[in-house]
Amino acid sequence: MKAGILFSGGKDSALAAVMLSRDYEVELTTFVFRPERDIAAVQDAAKALGFPHVTRVLGDALLQEACDLVVGCGYPNDGINLVHRHAISRLAALYPVVGDGTRLNDRVPMLSAAEVQSIEARLGCSYVRPLLGFGTTEVNRLADRHLVVRFGETGEIENGDYEHEIRGALRERGCDPAPLFPAHHRQSLVVDVVCG
Repeated sequence: MKAGILFSGGKDSALAAVMLSRDYEVELTTFVFRPERDIAAVQDAAKALGFPHVTRVLGDALLQEACDLVVGCGYPNDGINLVHRHAISRLAALYPVVGDGTRLNDRVPMLSAAEVQSIEARLGCSYVRPLLGFGTTEVNRLADRHLVVRFGETGEIENGDYEHEIRGALRERGCDPAPLFPAHHRQSLVVDVVCG
């Protein structure tokens, strides 16, 4: 059975894909807002993992709605969760099983149990989050065991995280995104797998 996994190119979504590949035929999907976004590094990460990868476009209207939420709330959580719900819903139209790399310590993106149940009931899919029971220490241990990962600040590392484009759209509006997002937010990008 095929499983569509949201893939940012980072260690969490990569680990989720590796874990689910034991029982499913995994295909990776990276959502962007604008089709011209360059995600070559994410495509290289998918190639290193050995899973098929596709890029899908969410559209500028959703990007602007997410920006409105970020500015209106003064923090990114609601905007990023909005995008994540849309991405999961889009995947559910394509795959019977959908998943992502959300984990125990995540605050964003993180859908509540009620939201997950609603998505599964409305869209007829199974939504799996294999890292949900894993805290930061164990996720890092597993990543070290399976993946070669590069780290950097959001916006400086070339992964497929939603935040990158939201920050860019805010700048286009003449709004400095820095006060709206947590400082020193470390992102990851898979550059290879550990052979062994």
